[in-house]
Amino acid sequence: MRSIAITNQKGGVGKTTTTVNLGAALARAGQRVCLIDLDPQANLTIHMGLEPGKAKPSVYELLGGSASLQECLRTVRPNMDLVSAEIDLAGAEVELVGVVGREILLRDALYPAKELFDVLLIDCPPSLGLLTINALSAVREVFIALQPHFLALQGLGKLLETVNLVQRRINADLSITGVLLCLYDSRTALCDEVSKEVARFFKSEHPLKSLWQGSRIFNTPIRRNIRLAEAPGHGQTIFEYSPSCHGAEDYEALAQELLIWWGVRSAEEEPSAEVSQVSDVQASEAVNPDQTQETETIVLGENVEPLAPAEPSVSEVTTVPAEAADLTEDTPEVFPAASSSAQNIEPAEQIPPSEPQHHFQDPETYTDDQSVQG
Repeated sequence: MRSIAITNQKGGVGKTTTTVNLGAALARAGQRVCLIDLDPQANLTIHMGLEPGKAKPSVYELLGGSASLQECLRTVRPNMDLVSAEIDLAGAEVELVGVVGREILLRDALYPAKELFDVLLIDCPPSLGLLTINALSAVREVFIALQPHFLALQGLGKLLETVNLVQRRINADLSITGVLLCLYDSRTALCDEVSKEVARFFKSEHPLKSLWQGSRIFNTPIRRNIRLAEAPGHGQTIFEYSPSCHGAEDYEALAQELLIWWGVRSAEEEPSAEVSQVSDVQASEAVNPDQTQETETIVLGENVEPLAPAEPSVSEVTTVPAEAADLTEDTPEVFPAASSSAQNIEPAEQIPPSEPQHHFQDPETYTDDQSVQG
């Protein structure tokens, strides 16, 4: 079983959104997924359509030892189970102060999950307190959800120190295996600069480099998308709320990247439909095809003069109106060869029209003394 804690002590960087939608994408790929909501705000629980406080027993009872994992599990989607959270979890840190081994309570409680699931995802609270320590003690891998902004980098060093402390004293198997860029906006230079800075940091020599040895910055950034922010209000994953949006494409691509990395699926087994890599600029300009056609019709229809009657063939024109003659004196000849060779061109055989042309006289009665009449 792959056990992963998705963490960052900074809030609003996409931890809960990633836990829900990455878990949903892996479940759609056939993986048995368990989601653990370890945040007292219970955002993950709400995102999955459950009401905090009513979905009991929750992770609060799980940590307290009054309920087992099997009693806390709720099947919320096919191949996906959830251990919910509630506001009472906020007082767990105070209540567990005197408990021996309080840092490994969650690890002991989740032991049966190894036989039940393929992937375990823990949504950590935006802090480095006892709940986060419990999450880091219970997993083998850490995914850092990182918003490519300057302030998001400030707490990264403290997070690495905490992970290193847990690895040395509690969980020797713990390591940082991935960094996921969330809320990515390719239109800004800041996102590109921060992404490069993060890549340089993880490649540079650092006293804690062994902590993320073999880790990767995922090739799939999660683009900023309003649909991802709207989905929790409907209690749905992004694949249920808007399956064709950029958010769904990005999390589907991330899941495929992970499955290939883990060796569960080979590159040849990836879905044949390529994940769209349309930029945010193109997405903002995209509109309905019918709407485009209507807009073009309106634009083309403005200030357009009525079409003039068809001009006669070169061989039929023998006189030039005086107004046209005045214009041609000052206008350079663009195609001089055309006028000289036009005299040698034999007129094409005239095909009588099916209906009489009222704008011109009959070619058979046309004489040189008559002018073209429009």
